[in-house]
Order: sequence, then C-alpha cells, then structure tokens
Amino acid sequence: MDFTEIYKQSSSLVSFSPGAQFILTAIEDRLIVRRTDTLQIIRTWLLDASRSPTHASLTTLKAKSSSLAHLVSTQEAWISHLGWSCDSEFILAACAKRGVVHIKKLQDEDWTGRIDCGAEGLVKVEWAPDGRTILCFSEWGLRVTVWSLATGAATYIQFPVYPDKGYAFRADGRYFVLAERHKSKETLGVYDALDSYKLTRHFPLPTVSLSSLSLSPTGDHLAVWEGPLEYKLYILNLAGSIIATFSPDRDPGLGIRCIAWHPNGMFLAVGGWDDKIHILDNLSWSPTSTFELSSKVPNGVIVWREPSKWLEATEGRGFLSYERLRGPYVIPITKVDVTKPNPKTGTVQMDWNINGSLLCVRFENVPTAVHIFDFPISSQCFSPRLRSVLLHARPVQHVRWNPVRKGNLVLCCGSSSVYTWSNEWLGEGGEEEEIAECIGVPAKKFNTRDVNWAPDGKGLVLLDRDQYCCAFEVEEDHLAQNEIGTRLYAHEL
Repeated sequence: MDFTEIYKQSSSLVSFSPGAQFILTAIEDRLIVRRTDTLQIIRTWLLDASRSPTHASLTTLKAKSSSLAHLVSTQEAWISHLGWSCDSEFILAACAKRGVVHIKKLQDEDWTGRIDCGAEGLVKVEWAPDGRTILCFSEWGLRVTVWSLATGAATYIQFPVYPDKGYAFRADGRYFVLAERHKSKETLGVYDALDSYKLTRHFPLPTVSLSSLSLSPTGDHLAVWEGPLEYKLYILNLAGSIIATFSPDRDPGLGIRCIAWHPNGMFLAVGGWDDKIHILDNLSWSPTSTFELSSKVPNGVIVWREPSKWLEATEGRGFLSYERLRGPYVIPITKVDVTKPNPKTGTVQMDWNINGSLLCVRFENVPTAVHIFDFPISSQCFSPRLRSVLLHARPVQHVRWNPVRKGNLVLCCGSSSVYTWSNEWLGEGGEEEEIAECIGVPAKKFNTRDVNWAPDGKGLVLLDRDQYCCAFEVEEDHLAQNEIGTRLYAHEL
C-alpha cells in the first residue's frame, strides 16, 4: 500500500468522486479538488461567506467581546456539508449555520449556483440519486425542501420526523419515502422523484415513537421500528399494508439499535441493546438464526489478535500480521448496568459485504473486537456461523467493507495505523485462506480516526482530526491470476 503526503482538511470533509478520479476536500471555507492519480490540484473555490438575507436579519451574535464574536462569525462560514453529484459533474458545499448551499461545476470554474434557506434554517443537505436535485432539511423538523437544478423550482414537504434519518430512496431512485409527523401522529409519505416529488401515497405508521426506517434493496419492503424502550419491528410495503411484525419471545427490556438488509433483500439482520442479532428471512419474517455475544469463542473460530507494541517495534513503518489464535478463547466483556441511561451495550454496527456472504458486527460492550459471521451463498446449505474475531489494543472506531471485493475489510482504532482483514488469499494447495494485517501510517503525527474506501475499491482515504492522507494498492503484473494480494510500501513523509 502506497501512502500519499498528508494534506489539510476540516470537519472530516473529504470525498472521492463516484468514478474515483477526483478527491474533494473542504478546508474551512475553501473547496479543493485533486486528481487521484497525481494528487495535483485541478480546481479550487473560495466560497462566499455572506449569510442568506433571511438568516442575516434573524441572527444576532451574543458574545462577551468583539474578538469572540469575530471567531464565532468566522467558524460559521466554514463548510459543514459537501458532496458529489452521481455523474461527478456538480459539487455542493453547504454552510449550515449560515443557511447557504453553494453549487459548483467541475468542468466550468466560473459557473456557480446558490441556495439561500429561509427562516427555517438548515441542518443537512445532500444530493438526490439523479444528481440534479438537492434535498435541504430545515431546523426543528419543519420541512424538507427539494431543489431542482434543471428547473430552479422548489418542492416543499412538511414536518419530517428526523433530519438525519427516517428517509430513503428506492434503489432505482424512483421513489422517495419520508417519515412525517402530522397532528402528533407518525405517517409515511411516498413521493415520485421522477414527477417533481409529487405525493403518491400517504398512510399512518403503526409505530408509537418511530426510531428510524430502512428500505430493502429490492424496494419491496420497508422496515420501521420503535424507539429504545420497545423491541418491535414492522415490515410494510409501499402501499402501507403491514406484512409482518417481529418481537423476541422474551422481552429484552430495551429496543432495536440497528438493522441491516442483506444485499439481495432475502434477509434482515436486527440488533438491539441485548447483545443478540436476529436474522429474519423475507418469507416468514421470523428468525432463521440468532447470534448472541459470548465471552467464550468456540472451537473452529479464528481469533486474530493485534501484536503487543508492534508500532514501537516497527516505528510505524511497513506492516505486521496479527497473531493467529484458535478457539476456545475468552474475550473480556464489560458489564453494563442497563437500568442507567444510555447503557454502552448492544450492537453498535452491522454491515454486510457486497455479496452478503459475510457480516461484520461491533458490540459496544466489547469495543476492541470485531466479529465476522460467515453466511453461505444461495447454492449452499444455510448454516451461518461465527467465522473470525479480530481483537485490538484500542477501541475500534470504524469498520468498512470494500465496495467491490467481497472479502476485503479495513478498520481503524484512532492510532497511527490501519488494519485489514481479507479471505481472498490462496494457499499453496489452492485453498482459500484469510489474513489480517496491521499497517503503520508512515507519518510522525497522524491518528486514523476514520477511513473510507474509494468507489472502485482500490484506494483509501485516512482521516485525522484536521488532516488526511490517501493509500493506494500497488499492483504487480507478476501476481498470480487467482491471487488477490497487496504488497505494502511505506515511505517517511
């Protein structure tokens, strides 16, 4: 893996373009676009720091001194959101505290667009799947404003339940579903994205206190679930009919924390605060398998343990394999009092790989571990099992599957390194083998707080608090045809 130089960024706003040819970065109130092959700057814009007229008339800064007021005013002008359109032609950058969204065109440096939000404010902005429509979420759950770049027209959708969740687009981008609250009752609106977001269906939800919703990859089923005090999941279709309801036979006391649809929509993984994961099938919507966190790792499960003080031994250069252990093995689990508010327990992350043959899980009461479950493909007998456990010296912060390759995973722990796991290696007998490696970031002061793949699965962006670097695989022509591997190169920055 070849690491680039370290570059500045702010608010962790670094993004690969959909085609992975460019990298977009925000530095305070400036946008920078680089080529991924050379890291040369090809575009840069300094954004207009002026507030929207409505926001300027309503905002009054209350500060003890003029210097503090100037500092607050300067930070308000920083970019809070950015994103690429689906074809990489347009870029949006928003200053949420000032209620302004800027639109830039990659091939025309002088072209510019601007959206001034009104008195409702702005908390989130993102592209719609068509790449020509922008969704702006207001403060206080007042409305979602849908702006069209093609016509300049705006469509207003009133009273979303949440600005950061509770909505989804169907995989083909045709329909937009949004959880709404009208007259103190939770409802769902289905809008036709190809017909100026006109309302096609509107029906009440069975939830009392909606936590969130998730649309299946096929777009046929919608999962909605209650808040943290009740473990209840509803499966609906887009016509509003309730297809199934799921609650465990034994009430765990607290509700659902996260769910994850299988890539083909055949299964739904449901994780709560009780350290259990229920795998529901899409025929009976009942559990076909249930995994429960245990301190004892059984026989047949591979345990990968981060070597002790490996960063000091290697001076942060190169890579080192994990220590490979065999079960049974005992993992320390933090005991948590669930009667206290916000208990640090349960499933904090669940993600399927690209073909649904693997599921990675993080439990909050085992913060240093990553569990990888093996799911058979459709032609094999269905018998999912725990395959591997990765143990680390520090709590795991983020885990990401490769978006292209089915058996490649990367994670970070807030240290000057990244960690990879792969089952794509072939042994001497042609058998599939897995390998886990610790890779040092060759920099004096760099802690990887987040990591993201490039869309083509060949590069990574590593994020620290106010800086970032990229890492790319080095491909060799003489690698065997069936062997997928990476040689790791590091040079001092």
